[in-house]
Amino acid sequence: MQRTNFGQMACSIARTLDVIGEPWSPLILRDVWAGLSRFDQLQADLQISRKVLTERLNHLVDQGVLERRPYDNRPRYEYHLTVKGAELVDLLMVMAGWGDKWLAGEAGPPVLYRHHACGEISRADLRCAHCGEPMHAGDVDLLPGPGAAV
Repeated sequence: MQRTNFGQMACSIARTLDVIGEPWSPLILRDVWAGLSRFDQLQADLQISRKVLTERLNHLVDQGVLERRPYDNRPRYEYHLTVKGAELVDLLMVMAGWGDKWLAGEAGPPVLYRHHACGEISRADLRCAHCGEPMHAGDVDLLPGPGAAV
């Protein structure tokens, strides 16, 4: 089956989904962020087929969100987040916050986040880059940008 290419759409959400819009990619990024960097570690944690993991890793490297680094004389690699990939993890932290609020149930969130700067347990929070105030869907107007489709 041919995969739809969302990368050519004049929509930043569609373009982002072209990079991480299938279920395995965000989970691979989560695992790499958490410190699992080798193929066998990722495969064991995710219980994903080797073929699918290879395809997803290649895609994430091609998209510039992961980089390969050799770790022995054989062609074996570790995977590390690039700057672009680390910014995608910020998006995943926001997604996790939504999941914690709406899907965690009585057990509560499966992961807590300790902020390095203050040492407190916290959560990701969307704020306006200009004024610093909270910024949510109801707080903005959508306007055509310079890259809008004509």
